[in-house]
Amino acid sequence: MEENEKMNNREELFSRPVRAGKRTYFFDVKATRGDEKYITITESKRRFSNEQNRFFYEKHKIFLYKEDFEKFMNALKDTFNYIETGEYPEGYFDEPARAATSTSRKTLTTGSARLRASNDIVLQIKRIPAMARESFFYGS
Repeated sequence: MEENEKMNNREELFSRPVRAGKRTYFFDVKATRGDEKYITITESKRRFSNEQNRFFYEKHKIFLYKEDFEKFMNALKDTFNYIETGEYPEGYFDEPARAATSTSRKTLTTGSARLRASNDIVLQIKRIPAMARESFFYGS
């Protein structure tokens, strides 16, 4: 029984839901077997299946590991700052990766930002309300 409790505790150490219209985002802290902490960010949307005549939840997940926390946080802060001010971060056009993603800048619209991963999967991040964003970055 004690072993099952340890497994359940590893599953989810911390969770914070953010309700945003028809979507809910979950920021969960989990641990690997080696007790390394990582984050899963899950977008959950309620959908209706006509075939099964019932509702279900469509989920999309991002796994973020400790070694990437700082890079992810910096990119997210830069993205929010661009949306709010329209200003590019210092050195933005000097980065070699910019050449491959120049079309991303053209498709940027108010309230959303597109990030292009190396495998060409485009992830659209909807603007998180300021209160939720501040609690994510500053723990308030």
